Amino acid sequence: MIGISRRHLIQTASFLTAAASFPSLARAANVVRLSSVKGGSVSWLIETIKAEKLDQKHGFELNVVEVATNSAAPVALLAGEADVIVSDWTWAMRQRSKGLDLKFSSYSSALGALMVPKDSPVKSFEDLVGKKIGVAGTGVDKSWILLRAYSNKVLGKDIAKNAEVIFGAAPLITEEFKSGRLDACLNFWTYAARLAGSGSRQLLSMAEVINALDIAPAPPLVGFIWSEKAVAKSGAPVDKLLAAAADANAVLGTSDEAWDRLKPLLKAATDEEMAAIKAYFRSGITGPWTPEATAAAGKMTKLLIELGDTELVGDGTKFDPALFYTQAG
Repeated sequence: MIGISRRHLIQTASFLTAAASFPSLARAANVVRLSSVKGGSVSWLIETIKAEKLDQKHGFELNVVEVATNSAAPVALLAGEADVIVSDWTWAMRQRSKGLDLKFSSYSSALGALMVPKDSPVKSFEDLVGKKIGVAGTGVDKSWILLRAYSNKVLGKDIAKNAEVIFGAAPLITEEFKSGRLDACLNFWTYAARLAGSGSRQLLSMAEVINALDIAPAPPLVGFIWSEKAVAKSGAPVDKLLAAAADANAVLGTSDEAWDRLKPLLKAATDEEMAAIKAYFRSGITGPWTPEATAAAGKMTKLLIELGDTELVGDGTKFDPALFYTQAG
């Protein structure tokens, strides 16, 4: 659920101008610089790669570029401070439409969810009419746009116009929800997992929303993104990173001991919360991108363009299947 506002684009332009004034540093061979938010799900993967020595196995050096927020990762990529980031393909599609040669390889199919308190009288989506809903992100966040499309389809009316909607950062929305000041919240999967682990109830998953909109199979939205020209120039072995990431996912998909090692990073409040995070993560482990995923992504792009605005999808954004990386390249 990553959205880049006009303000972020202005910040990006400033960042690029500043970055251009510094000489490029010599790059060591076989190094990949991967951006990561401290404590985020990518950091769990990085910890597993390093603990299992998967970087050594695949013959490359993994350097971590820590960023403060998810929205800072695209800035790092565009400024040349990172070789690879983890972000949404919808953002990458916008940039590709502007002429950037970005590629996307799926990382996770885990999606957010619409959560309600455990004992809430809300039993169905229709029950949210007239209620207060918190949304992690902004009014042009793609999950919110898709939920509105779902609302129009199943209720015949826009939930945005039939409920009190509060937008905000995921941690703030989570705290408002826990305090009882919200009847429901649409949140990122990591926050939804923690809420589920503390007793909250999932009313509707974004996977269900996407399927109800006849987009099937639901394409993985989050993945590794890089510039083909930039990595060709630097020699960053992205293919080796992808292989190590796949091995790390295989470890996290089967080994409970690997999750025990991650406890200091996850900082789960209870064993139940830890179990929920692990289950959500494992449910999102995905394989290589497929032709079926490309077709579904094309349909989703068309829907987002129809329902969103230029701030969501970008002015002139066109669907380009060449964005998606497959084993054949």
